[in-house]
Amino acid sequence: MTIIVFTLVLLGTMALGLPIAFSLILTGVALMFASGQFDPTLVSQKMFEGTDSFPLLAIPFFLLAGELMNAGGISKRIVNFALTFVGHLRGGLGYVAIFASVLMAAISGSAAADTAALGALLIPMMRRANYDIPRASGLIAAGGVIAPVIPPSIGLIIFGVIGNVSIGKLFMAGIFPGVMMGVALAAAWAWVARRDKVEVLPRQGLAERVRAGIDGIWALLMPVGVIGGLKFGFFTPTEAGVAACVLAFVLGLVVYRDLHLRDCLPLLVSAAKSTAVVVFLIATALVSAYLIALSDVPAQVARLLAPFTGDKTLLMAAIMVLVVVIGTALDMGPTIMILTPVLMPIVKDAGIDPVYFGVLFIMNNAIGLITPPVGIVLNVICGVSKITMKQAMSGLWPFLWAELAVLFLLVAFPSLVLVPLKWLT
Repeated sequence: MTIIVFTLVLLGTMALGLPIAFSLILTGVALMFASGQFDPTLVSQKMFEGTDSFPLLAIPFFLLAGELMNAGGISKRIVNFALTFVGHLRGGLGYVAIFASVLMAAISGSAAADTAALGALLIPMMRRANYDIPRASGLIAAGGVIAPVIPPSIGLIIFGVIGNVSIGKLFMAGIFPGVMMGVALAAAWAWVARRDKVEVLPRQGLAERVRAGIDGIWALLMPVGVIGGLKFGFFTPTEAGVAACVLAFVLGLVVYRDLHLRDCLPLLVSAAKSTAVVVFLIATALVSAYLIALSDVPAQVARLLAPFTGDKTLLMAAIMVLVVVIGTALDMGPTIMILTPVLMPIVKDAGIDPVYFGVLFIMNNAIGLITPPVGIVLNVICGVSKITMKQAMSGLWPFLWAELAVLFLLVAFPSLVLVPLKWLT
């Protein structure tokens, strides 16, 4: 009964156009009535407890780091460096997009911000070089969703807080799968772009490459500094957000001088607005998460998944298919907040490593950002490229299939996540 109440109230309020945060509150209240334990003070109490978490401090800092990175010229220098090495290859601008996506993912952790920045830099260049713009847009969008997988990742932070999983381990476990996504995109791009008649940029000599390397050296070292600091214990994931912010600010203002003090207030306001939305969602999600656990919804879902529980791989595959389907209708944040408290007890009971599950769960949700009709990143790239959703989808398919192939490869071979994690931690 409670699972029916949970589903109907959540989907019904969302269908009426209610913001997801308020849908989650009403779902929690409905579960209270269904279980005969209505207590209005519980809502405010659990919302406060939900935001009273030290790891959540990382979210505003990583969001601000992304804003500073784009405004301070860091993104531009990463792209310029990649251009000198692979710009002369057939489809070279596509490889530049992939390389830059992976590097920028290790700084900001925001798929939408990385996609917007790369699209604004590369789409005009691709258009002048006669690239297929829907396909190029699809590649940049698919590259943008690497950001929630490679640390620092806002999605992994949210999952870690709600699921009570080590954020440091989640960060380290996301590195290799994120790189695998980049390699899969490069292979897919090589296949689809092999016969394109596009303008090839002139090969850059050693002097130009050295010059681009020197100009972008600090931008290129930022991901190394953030991930290396986490790996060797110089700072916690929350402190890594502060370090990324400080580095981006100093590089933009003092080193590259593309950032001016007058730019800082709008950037702070933008990051604050994004933080308010995310943290309010987390607060409301933890109200429903508490009542989901209290109402025994995970046990009811476990009974639905009972045919798969005898085999960890089959169970993971079934959960991943479920999340793929839900990801077409829900944004990443709400999906994490709704499903984490439902699925975590099932995963733990089955003996699946919570860190391994978390990385695949976040990767799956990230891929959902480029699936219509709700795909936020897909909408971002359509706006930047000035193309329709239908055009973007026509160019996206090869890259979407490539990332899904990586996801289910990791389902079949958990050691691809767990072995690198063991070495990194």
